[in-house]
Amino acid sequence: MTRRVLLHVGTPKTGTSYLQDVLFRNKRTLAENGILYAADRHDAHFLAALDLMRLPWGGLEREAVGAWDRLAEQVRGWHGETAVISHEILAAASRAQVGRALASLGHERQGGGVEVHLVLSVRDLVRQIPAEWQENIKHRSGMSYRRFLARITDPTRNSRIASWFWSVQEIPEILDRWGADLPPERVHVVTVPSPGGAPDLLWKRFSQVFGLEGMDLHLEEERVNPSLGVPETALIRRINRSANRVLPPADYRPLVRELLAHQTLSRRVLSPRLALPPEQVPWVQEREAAFVAAIERRGYDVVGDLHDLRGNAGLHPFVDPDKPRERDVAGAAVDAIKALLLETARMRAEEERLRAELDETRDALSRSYLRPSYRLREKAVKGLTRGRVGRGLLSVYRLARGRSSRSA
Repeated sequence: MTRRVLLHVGTPKTGTSYLQDVLFRNKRTLAENGILYAADRHDAHFLAALDLMRLPWGGLEREAVGAWDRLAEQVRGWHGETAVISHEILAAASRAQVGRALASLGHERQGGGVEVHLVLSVRDLVRQIPAEWQENIKHRSGMSYRRFLARITDPTRNSRIASWFWSVQEIPEILDRWGADLPPERVHVVTVPSPGGAPDLLWKRFSQVFGLEGMDLHLEEERVNPSLGVPETALIRRINRSANRVLPPADYRPLVRELLAHQTLSRRVLSPRLALPPEQVPWVQEREAAFVAAIERRGYDVVGDLHDLRGNAGLHPFVDPDKPRERDVAGAAVDAIKALLLETARMRAEEERLRAELDETRDALSRSYLRPSYRLREKAVKGLTRGRVGRGLLSVYRLARGRSSRSA
């Protein structure tokens, strides 16, 4: 049975996709070093989280049934030192779901069970608020930025948008739910570096808390969740409002979120970035200060610098994504159309290749049912056509057969 479980529960938009990609691609190396990352597919821990939390997610929740228990069983059965679980939507788990998760992993409230460590990666609200709105847009939302901000600033937090946002962004409350049964030294808060830091600094912090330092791991990015600029986000929002009723979720993900948003529009790095409206800055700074004070007061293990949680609201000037420059949106739309044309051409070529392969298979099947005498004649004809003399004899034969037929 594993001795230690590192349970990484988010938050979203804190480098989680990159971390999970590294863990998945290097799981064999990790296992050789006594660390289990139990996943037979990229989204294995996502499905486990959906199952644990009973979340509806475009039909994926049906595929997820039983996924958490299977993951927990693999963790309990690991004979190495450490097991790692990671997915950012776990931040939203209720206290009851947290209790079930910890118990299923072998945690005992009175001690003596598996040593569970909680890992929470966090980022300042100045960056998180625009990022969460954009993430909603990339998941089919047509909600304006102004309306999103109104929802999350409503003190009642009764709306679905506000409830979800604060369940994965109210850092002290997440730590309350997940860390209530854990000593503070087993709760690790990893801060996302402020803009301008070394590109590999966040990975170094993750590597430290997960015990990956010194391992020869493949770190190249293959599966990332890049950000979009103002006009690009506005374009995706307009596509959602126009196409959501006719485009099934199963087609939306590969075509809109992956092809258009992640693979195409995210490359337009010169576009203005999403930012907070100036009137929203004061309350955001107050919340950030409260988050920092709560973490300091509780004595958790901080990997990084709590000053990273105080965002720089002046880093990007505010450009209203609800009223973008139409010229900029048109430029993004041209790039999107180009990407769709290229993808359509690729799919047509693949369709033609498959059609030719199918025709060849049909012909082979048809020939397999022909009489042996016909197959022998067909083989003889193919042999004759390979040489000049043979082709000449075959022409004479066909000419003679033609005259014979006409005279008959």
